Amino acid sequence: MKSQFYQYIQTLQDTITARLEAIDGQAVFKEDVWKRPEGGGGRTRVIENGAVFEKGGVNISGVHGALPTAMQQYFKVGEVDFFACGLSLVLHPKNPMVPTVHANWRYFEMYDADGEIVDSWFGGGQDLTPYYLFDEDARHFHTICKTACDAHDPSFYTTYKEKCDAYFYNAHRGEGRGIGGLFFDYCKQTDAMSMEQWYAFVTTVGDSFLEAYVPIVEKRKDMPYTPAQRDWQEVRRGRYVEFNLVHDKGTLFGLKTNGRIESILMSLPPYVQWKYDHHPAPNSAEEKLIAVLKQPVDWV
Repeated sequence: MKSQFYQYIQTLQDTITARLEAIDGQAVFKEDVWKRPEGGGGRTRVIENGAVFEKGGVNISGVHGALPTAMQQYFKVGEVDFFACGLSLVLHPKNPMVPTVHANWRYFEMYDADGEIVDSWFGGGQDLTPYYLFDEDARHFHTICKTACDAHDPSFYTTYKEKCDAYFYNAHRGEGRGIGGLFFDYCKQTDAMSMEQWYAFVTTVGDSFLEAYVPIVEKRKDMPYTPAQRDWQEVRRGRYVEFNLVHDKGTLFGLKTNGRIESILMSLPPYVQWKYDHHPAPNSAEEKLIAVLKQPVDWV
């Protein structure tokens, strides 16, 4: 399974980066192939200063070795070996009318002293963080997510949409990071779902990403915007940074397993503002966004 999934994310990385370069038309992805001293490595691809994408990364990694002590405590296990692979992407567009997007699809195995698999699971999802809210964009993104889920189980969309709203939540701000999408983790073999079936589900979601995001980018990337709207984008990017550094489990895992720091922190936007006690004007488009972030919406 680990070989099959790693091959999948290699191909998906190629597909996604080629499409994004074509949309941007100016910048191309810089590739870094790196190795982890303890075992494994990855292929980081970053795009910067493009016509459409101010900064973004589409990264894959496959790491293995002894599970570090901090992660043993997190998973409540003793000394074990592990293998983890996944694709993680974040795109920060230049135009504030285009939303930031994040996606991740991953697979994890844990082994006993004899090298036998004692636990394995899939995880992942995709979520949207707009700066200006267009309802039709939100409906489109969530409709594609629901279609991918419905192909496997009619209960998946509602379940994983709720998990996404709960996970990507800045509790210290009392608001969501964005308008959600899907979030699933610890998808393990059960009587109802084999690992092959979980693989089929996760890859269906991965394959849906471009269909979910690209039409929104193409619709919004050439819209005019003001310096004030750009300022708002940078203030909201600050909330994005807060989530990634305070709450995100993926960032924690990467740091605790001696992951490549540049790849882990590529999710951070290049220009950000923190304004003291900042509040949007009453009845503004900015206030409309905040209202939705404080109370998740059923978009489909």
